[in-house]
Amino acid sequence: MEGLAQANDLSEVIEADRAHMWHHLSQHKQYETVDPRIIVEGKGMRVWDAAGKEHLDAVSGGVWTVNVGYGRESIANAVRDQLIKMNYFAHSAGSIPASRFSKRLIEKMPGLSRVYYSNSGSEANEKVFKMVRQISHRHHGGKKGKILFRERDYHGTTITALATSGQPQRAEQYGPLTPGFVMVPHCLEYRKQWDVENYGLRAADAIEEVILREGPDTIGALCLEPVTAGGGVIVPPAGYWERVQEICRKYDILLHIDEVVCGLGRTGTWFGYQNFGVKPDFVTMAKGVASGYAAISCTVTTEAVFDMFKDDPADPMSYFRDISTFGGCTAGPVAALENMRIIEDEGLLENTLKMGARVIENLSALQEKHAVIGDVRGKGLFCGAELVADRATKEPMDEKRVAAVVADVMAQGVIIGMTNRSLPGFNNTLCLSPALVATPDDIDQITDAIDRALTRVFG
Repeated sequence: MEGLAQANDLSEVIEADRAHMWHHLSQHKQYETVDPRIIVEGKGMRVWDAAGKEHLDAVSGGVWTVNVGYGRESIANAVRDQLIKMNYFAHSAGSIPASRFSKRLIEKMPGLSRVYYSNSGSEANEKVFKMVRQISHRHHGGKKGKILFRERDYHGTTITALATSGQPQRAEQYGPLTPGFVMVPHCLEYRKQWDVENYGLRAADAIEEVILREGPDTIGALCLEPVTAGGGVIVPPAGYWERVQEICRKYDILLHIDEVVCGLGRTGTWFGYQNFGVKPDFVTMAKGVASGYAAISCTVTTEAVFDMFKDDPADPMSYFRDISTFGGCTAGPVAALENMRIIEDEGLLENTLKMGARVIENLSALQEKHAVIGDVRGKGLFCGAELVADRATKEPMDEKRVAAVVADVMAQGVIIGMTNRSLPGFNNTLCLSPALVATPDDIDQITDAIDRALTRVFG
């Protein structure tokens, strides 16, 4: 470790944090007796805390974000140079980096053509919800305003985004939520709801059943993650996505794919949906777009959708009347451009496929060794291991014991995640999402730490 954390006493920083900070996802009672964790430096896949301890980060910044790793000087330099030249102007006007990145992004997304910038995944998804509602009023006489979402999926933290949360603990105590959002069943075959041979097809057909129950003329869009993230790292079964596409076309329902986690290489393709051959009407993204070097999110859509907002120039209400103060602020797109260059030039999509296969292979070996691992699943460098108390009954492991595994791994100097405040009784999946730069040694260090933790916690 270099610099600040090595050279200086950070006790003043720790005390200021304890006195004034309100951390995300944290019960702060603990900080009355335990120091809050402060991460002060990062390089590659390693980070160092205020005590000088080194950790291998297997969750890319805690929330699946730092895709190209820490300490990328070329991104920092690109942002610095851009900010000196032109730091900000409201995005009712364009900018050079925003225009250039939109062109580069669309080159990776055949069939899509328009990019709307904002700041976060929650905001990117809300833009879609607003677009769907405005289309409903302008083109369907107020019909087709309902939006479907899937059990176990998650689409953001605002009140309206929480209305699409298939993870009830995320939304609990924050109601009443925005009306007009309807849940469809999950597609996790390990926790299957139907005893059928083609589970993917049956899970997709369940969406059609909801559409018919609600009335096809009331449904405007279906919002899905390509691979469910915080709901348990769920890769849809074979046949699922093809059937979903058929259903959306049959009932004239816009397909919105939330790539906030999977986008920009996490699954080994530029976007997760590209693993399944579907053609969405909306794609949203955030986290890995600039790997955390600047705030940026994008709502990408088709020319057909875009055209619906310029059909009547004489009507002052006909366009998309939305603004995001920092959406398209020059730092985000310029960081995203360099982030994309790194992924291409360093072959990180190919590396993600190779290292993802190694993660699954290593976790499968641990499954043979530890009866507590009920299921191993994932796509690219986005993997999970569901822990159970009994393999035969699939009884979920108590989340406190799952958390004990995560804590043990942390004590070994490796940071992993787990499903957290998502589904009551089912916060039992270990989550891995190392940076796309991971090496075989990194992967082995991660899974070796899990092996030791499982042995200590469960024997």
